[in-house]
This record gives sequence, C-alpha cells and structure tokens, in this order.
Amino acid sequence: MKLFVYLVLLSLLCASADMSPIRFAWDAMGGAWDMIRAYRDMREANYIGADKYFHARGNYDAAQRGPGGVWAAKVLSDARERWQSDFSGRGAEDTRADQEANEWGRSGGDPNRYRPAGLPSQY
Repeated sequence: MKLFVYLVLLSLLCASADMSPIRFAWDAMGGAWDMIRAYRDMREANYIGADKYFHARGNYDAAQRGPGGVWAAKVLSDARERWQSDFSGRGAEDTRADQEANEWGRSGGDPNRYRPAGLPSQY
C-alpha cells in the first residue's frame, strides 16, 4: 500500500514538473547521493560550526539536479530534522536554524554563506 501511495505521489510530482518519471527518479537518486556525500563530508571534517554549511551544501547540490533533486533534499532534510528533534535532544532553535540552511541551499543560495572560517578547502 505504501509503495502505491509513493508511486501516485511520484506521478503527481512528475506531472506538475512536466518531466518523465524516469528523469525525476534519476534526479531524486542523484540528489539523495548529494545529501549523503555532504553528510559524509561533515562527519569527516568534524569541524565545529560547519553543520549549517554542510546542510546548505547538500541541499544546494541536490537542487541543482532539478525537481527530483529538490524533492529528495526536502524529504531527507525533513526526516533528519524530525529524527534529530525527537531523539537527539537538540532544541527547536537548532532545528529551525538547520531548516533555514536547508531551504537556503535548496532555493539556490550560495552554501558559502554558512561556511565557517578555517574549514579546509577540500570541503
């Protein structure tokens, strides 16, 4: 049943984006990979104050792929923030700030707005 609901939603999203379902799915998979890569880089960098930068960067990279990437970025960002607020004990203010960085990146804003001084250039 859940698969059917997801397929219907995917079809509606594709119709509204005026693109093929295959292209949308391909962009969504690429966007999910962009989000995973940003998360992996954030963990590897382990740099204090860089969290928002990696949020914005992952969302930005995913959104550059098109509507499928934007959709994947939103779904993954919302799920992560929901999990974080429910289980990690981080406050609503941190969640709000993360979501602001997510939206900034998804809307095409330059992720470097959130880049902390001293973060290695490889990121």
